[in-house]
Amino acid sequence: MGGLSQRMSQKIIAMAADHGGYELKSILKETLEAKGLSVLDLGTHGPQSVDYPDYADAMAEAIRGGRADKGVLLCGTGIGISIAANRHPELRAALVHDAFGARLARQHNDANVIVFGGRTIGSEVAKDCLELFLSTAFEGGRHAGRVAKIK
Repeated sequence: MGGLSQRMSQKIIAMAADHGGYELKSILKETLEAKGLSVLDLGTHGPQSVDYPDYADAMAEAIRGGRADKGVLLCGTGIGISIAANRHPELRAALVHDAFGARLARQHNDANVIVFGGRTIGSEVAKDCLELFLSTAFEGGRHAGRVAKIK
């Protein structure tokens, strides 16, 4: 995450996970903080079983309230929390498995939340995806009309 801290120094990244994503959330949080980025940790704070929709709701509240600019959500596969997140109009959550998806989620979809499956992606791949997600701008242009239809 070389130049990431320079590009994102004023941004706050919210993070939330259920028990299935807790371990990877901890790793990604530590990585972001080591780069000097501000992280708003919305939980969970341990491996005990919790309900992923509660964390998607917390993310929506943080983004809607201006407490964070972008977010990271995690559950075991990333599927459940993605479904829960995309119920909220202020969230455009993209479940990502590789760098290509992370880049296009921003460039073409203006996603403001990246989603990982804590049990389906390795931490190094997730770190690379997160850096791309946070450092890639929305292209606008032909994609802007499509994103507007989502809103």
